[in-house]
Amino acid sequence: MQKINLAGLRYFHNLLAQRQAFQVATLVYCMRLSKEFFSQDVLKVAPALLGMDLVRRYPDNTISRYTILETEAYRGETDLACHASKGKTKRTRIMYEPGGYVYMYLIYGMYWMLNIVTGEVDEPQAVLIRGIKGFDGPGKLTRSLALNGSFYGADLEKDDQIWVENTGISLPFTTGARIGVAYAGEEWAAKPWRFLVTGAYSK
Repeated sequence: MQKINLAGLRYFHNLLAQRQAFQVATLVYCMRLSKEFFSQDVLKVAPALLGMDLVRRYPDNTISRYTILETEAYRGETDLACHASKGKTKRTRIMYEPGGYVYMYLIYGMYWMLNIVTGEVDEPQAVLIRGIKGFDGPGKLTRSLALNGSFYGADLEKDDQIWVENTGISLPFTTGARIGVAYAGEEWAAKPWRFLVTGAYSK
């Protein structure tokens, strides 16, 4: 009877396990949206994000995925509803970086807003994530996902706490005026740059 080489068998199983782990890690990495995606114009990125997953890794190492249901586009210094309309400041400097970074800011002294920078260098644009599955409001989602000013400048291509994954799902959506931007004047307040998955918050 031929003897079984147990050491060789164990080596083979370990090698196979490592290969499978590598394949899974590669698949996950490939699903993560890259800077190439975010370097596109905000009016392409904002609707394209609908149906994709916002991924959050928490301090206890658990990972949760939330489908993006609502976004708004803010497009450069000429867009009077965009923070960049006042030029490059300490707060908006990240918007002048290439797409793929997180732009966080605080409103009413209590609600953090999650934005994703888009476009090329010195093209200050950003997508506001207004709603995700389970949370219909930008302030609600950041509180629920424990997102705050410490995420300002996070690189979505490399960060291990927050990123966006391509689900391959294309969802129907409607457009409308952005919320709370009357200060920008009639022309800019009326821009149909809010994108909402059809029936997103229906029960």
